[in-house]
Amino acid sequence: MTNILDFPNGIRLLQGWQRGDAEYCAALRDVLSETVNGRYDSNFAWKGPIDAVHVGGAINLVTLTMMHKFFGQDSAQFYKGDMLAYVRSTLMTRRLLGMNKLYISWPVYAFTAEALGQKTMYPDKFPPGSDPDVMLINRDNWQSDWTPDFDTGTPALIKEMIGHYVNLTGLEPILHLSAPYSLAADAFGQEPLLAALVHEPDFVEQLLRHIVDTVHRPWIEDFLRHFPGAWIELSDASGSPFFVGPKNCRDVSIAAIRYLTEGMTWGHRVYDANYRGDYVTQVTPKNRRRARGGGGPDTTEQVGLDALTEAKHSVCQPYVMRLYDDRVPIEFYRDKAIDKNVPLCTGIGSSQIDRNSVTDIAAECAALRNLTSDHVEAVKTVARTIAANGYDNRAQPWPGTIYFEDVSSESSFELIEAIVGTALTQGGYTLPGPDHPAGKYGMPPVASVSSIT
Repeated sequence: MTNILDFPNGIRLLQGWQRGDAEYCAALRDVLSETVNGRYDSNFAWKGPIDAVHVGGAINLVTLTMMHKFFGQDSAQFYKGDMLAYVRSTLMTRRLLGMNKLYISWPVYAFTAEALGQKTMYPDKFPPGSDPDVMLINRDNWQSDWTPDFDTGTPALIKEMIGHYVNLTGLEPILHLSAPYSLAADAFGQEPLLAALVHEPDFVEQLLRHIVDTVHRPWIEDFLRHFPGAWIELSDASGSPFFVGPKNCRDVSIAAIRYLTEGMTWGHRVYDANYRGDYVTQVTPKNRRRARGGGGPDTTEQVGLDALTEAKHSVCQPYVMRLYDDRVPIEFYRDKAIDKNVPLCTGIGSSQIDRNSVTDIAAECAALRNLTSDHVEAVKTVARTIAANGYDNRAQPWPGTIYFEDVSSESSFELIEAIVGTALTQGGYTLPGPDHPAGKYGMPPVASVSSIT
């Protein structure tokens, strides 16, 4: 095997490592070692195609597993020990998987809470998380000033990381933080916050606004002083309709983000695209508080899919996102993206590529190729339509993305290859205007390679 960065060679290398082939393991270790030492830096200086669907994803977990296996790094060393090595190794993982869209991410929930002083656990081979037995915020101290020191600790590491990312890729900087509700859940406690949401919604609103005032606004403003024109990505899994119900998602989780952006000159550069579970808007509503005597969000007032989508768009205006756990047909999101005149991104869930749940790999590959083909066509349809309607931005999120929501060492690289291969081979399209130089399948020309003899 030669030209490791020429798809599908990189992903075949990962397959060999996953099955324990000694030759492939040695070759992968060499590639990662060379990556950390800067050999492949020139390959990262490519912004992706503007005439082909992008393929991207969250790959931190699989990179952590490889760096632990080959170099003995635990999660603290991997995520916080050497920020340039972290950026290089995570970008290389994307290239090996065949992804033509580069992006930098980190354990956003753990890092954001840790910056406030929340005790965080760093396991050897797994990502960090808040210690559920030692919550930082409680009823007595919630009105304290939680503003972090942005020049030390986690905020400083994030700035360093993003600086390396920008230098290597030339892409725009993105500050990734927990949204107000999810940050409160990590520092106040998931269950106490949910109980307060049910019985004391006014308190939850006050808590989230205080977190916005003392954490998010100061952090964003400090970041923009270092990276003018940056984007701010928020993540709010705990505030999703799947967990708190569509009404609370709209009126509490999303409302807190709208409060954050109100009147801010940078408000239009803030977005949150990971609210999941849209299908719950189509479930028959029940008053779970009466049925269970408390302990769950009140769903007596139904919020429909269109209303929830409008609320989600108010805090994610650059594009429309369809996640796997939304469980709503892709056509709905395709039509919404056309209506909003913005690109479409669509997610591949971790359970869809879990190697432990597949009994017939050939049949599953075929099914995922068909599904990917449908999603690629939806993204292309949106891109062509909005371009004809006057959308002229050719930077990300253009032209739309097939996004792996979570890739780990327990993912099936054979299934991933089926999805990525379909997206790359079927993702090209033509629009009027100058051509964008790209390599095969809309991938960058390979500047330097390793080989397996």
